[in-house]
Amino acid sequence: MNTAYEFLKANQVFHLATVDGEKARVRPFGFTMVRDNRIYFCTNNTKDVYRQMVKQPDIEISAMGADGTWLRVRGKVAFDQTRDAKAQAFTEAPNLLAIYPKGAEDETFITFYFTEAQATLSSFTTAPKDIPLV
Repeated sequence: MNTAYEFLKANQVFHLATVDGEKARVRPFGFTMVRDNRIYFCTNNTKDVYRQMVKQPDIEISAMGADGTWLRVRGKVAFDQTRDAKAQAFTEAPNLLAIYPKGAEDETFITFYFTEAQATLSSFTTAPKDIPLV
């Protein structure tokens, strides 16, 4: 896999870390898409993870591959509340409709993306290497 996006698509469950006051918080995520040459994610604007990212937009994600490699992406995120971004998310992952039946019209559904980030692919047997996001 040559990009962070390809790694995330191949290893669909990844963990996203935020800062909550002075404590780290980590939770599993699974949705990714590419839009405007950026990796996008989604969440609900009523969740703690959203509030934490608004207050402190520095996050890190980590995913483990079946082959023993792992990806870490750290950087700053921004939110995209446009209907077009939301509609693309539901087109790419119709299963989101089970959670958000209003689809792109759901006001709690929100997409976000890295505005700046560094992606590193690592393993126990080779040196870490930086890879492009998309």
